Amino acid sequence: MARRILNRDRVLQAGLVLADQGGLEALTMRKLGEALGVEAMSLYNHVAGKEDLLDGLVDIVFSEIDLDCSRGAWKIAMRRRAISAREVLERHRWGIGLMESRLNPGPATLGHHDAVLRCLREAGFSIAMAAHAYSAIDSYIYGFALQQSTVAVGTGERGVEMVEAFLRQFPADRYPHLAEMATKHVMKPGYDYAKEFEFGLELILDGLEKATAPKTTAAATPSRRPRGTRPS
Repeated sequence: MARRILNRDRVLQAGLVLADQGGLEALTMRKLGEALGVEAMSLYNHVAGKEDLLDGLVDIVFSEIDLDCSRGAWKIAMRRRAISAREVLERHRWGIGLMESRLNPGPATLGHHDAVLRCLREAGFSIAMAAHAYSAIDSYIYGFALQQSTVAVGTGERGVEMVEAFLRQFPADRYPHLAEMATKHVMKPGYDYAKEFEFGLELILDGLEKATAPKTTAAATPSRRPRGTRPS
């Protein structure tokens, strides 16, 4: 069977698999070479080094986030984009701390940022409000993704088992509010921590909508009569 030609895309895709499976600590040039069946030195014909590799991987992650302002109003587009970004980061948890840290962002990364700003600006956001909105939404996305990747409580049967173990270790009479939250919310059938994301997201989007809504002119107050005069 003919050997597949090595190129940058193959190197990046193999790197993505390694990172998804074992985190960034599993992503070394040696292991990447082994995964592709080549010597590590061969990789440098396609990526300049580890940092270039990470730039490429982050660009792939950004390319997977759904963003299309043409299908609806800015609020619908930002909601869809935020939910998609959280789902993408759940698949690529290693990327949470890297998404905004690259000094040499790729075309998908730059295109994504530009499209978000275009969506907000075309919706009537001022430059300052677009910056505020972008910061608020992304801080929430990355913060939630980080918390979700480290939170102790799972979902389904696994979540119930974890909560029960927690309650055995920390008695309900000593921590009544934690016990109440666990038994009356987390342990209820169908609970999924990821659903908490959309509740907070709606608060942010509603707040931005209110902040950018046209200000209504207050009803004119009766003019004050000159001092010393009486009504006729």
